[in-house]
Amino acid sequence: MSIPDVRRQSLSVILNDWLALARRHLLIAVPGTILFVLCLVAIFAPFLGTVDPAALSPASRLRNPSSANWFGTDMLGRDLYSRVVYGSRVSLVVGLSVAFLSSLAGILIGTVSGFIRWLDPIVMRIMDGMMSIPPILLAIALVALTHGSLLNVIVAITIAEIPRTSRLVRSVVLSIREEPYVDAAITAGSTVPRIIFKHILPNTVAPMMVQATYVCAAAMISESILSFIGAGLPPIIPSWGNIIADGRTFWQLKPAMIFFPALFLSVSVLAVNLLGDGMREALDPRIAKGR
Repeated sequence: MSIPDVRRQSLSVILNDWLALARRHLLIAVPGTILFVLCLVAIFAPFLGTVDPAALSPASRLRNPSSANWFGTDMLGRDLYSRVVYGSRVSLVVGLSVAFLSSLAGILIGTVSGFIRWLDPIVMRIMDGMMSIPPILLAIALVALTHGSLLNVIVAITIAEIPRTSRLVRSVVLSIREEPYVDAAITAGSTVPRIIFKHILPNTVAPMMVQATYVCAAAMISESILSFIGAGLPPIIPSWGNIIADGRTFWQLKPAMIFFPALFLSVSVLAVNLLGDGMREALDPRIAKGR
């Protein structure tokens, strides 16, 4: 068999495996494909027929969708299509960054709190105090203490999401800590770091992967809310929240100014949530047996 035949056969096997996985876990394949396309849109935004999203053209203000401006223009003549496409970068960066950072912090805090008994009441009371404040209000307060920038928005939303992830990890650690193999490891003289890294942390990966998808969706919504009320990114930065905020005055005259960014935001958040549901079904053996 020639090398091209081997390559074609390998590609065929990979494609068949992917199709079988997609049929078996449809809730992972469909939203995963949508998010993959959205990531490609964000990465290759300059090559998708866009123009400078901040370029002003007062003579072209409030135009309807056309071949020149696919989504129309806003009140300053900026191309809505370009602003929506570039806005996907902001939402994805915020969502993925918050999901990653809050997961790391949640794993650290939850593991320490769940495994070290005397620290548990202290840490959890702090988390309870943070959870008593609605996450969006806590994020608004944290951003107000600094100034609107992408980094500050990410940090503010991350701090607001840490209590949820830490409490999830703590609950998993508390259940695993009582397992016989953990008692056996303690009896055998294993050190605390070895027990945590070998027995505790591997069991927190699956639930944290699912939780991270929900945190990502919540972070995208929170960023849009912060930008919409003027507490997030500066108006010059194209984000879906800023675009919707700019169009709220003209929504009766030009509904496209709100429709397109809201559509992209809704589809993205729905895809992330569906991906989380699909991962939960695929990773939870109880659900898999039930099916």
